[in-house]
Amino acid sequence: MKQLTVVVKPFRAEAVLKAVAECGVSACVVREAKGYGRQKGYLERYVGSEYSLAFLPKVEITVWIDDERAMEVAEQIVKVARTGRIGDGKVFVVDVALPEPLEF
Repeated sequence: MKQLTVVVKPFRAEAVLKAVAECGVSACVVREAKGYGRQKGYLERYVGSEYSLAFLPKVEITVWIDDERAMEVAEQIVKVARTGRIGDGKVFVVDVALPEPLEF
């Protein structure tokens, strides 16, 4: 089993979730996140002075999928999330070991 962790811009999150659902993934975890990278943040004005915000808002989506379908789903996510600008996001693919299902 693979875990796909996708970090995207907030306005692309709905499109990514729709693409994931179309690939047959029925459950995921969605979190608000802040990121720092090559975008270098932006300047904000507050009460007449400027200050830099280094961390930009992002959305983190985590899904779990069978090994044989992981790259297909990752490629679909990249196709939908890419805007061609710096800061589009990342897709991390990690092996997950499940000893046996736990029920609670």
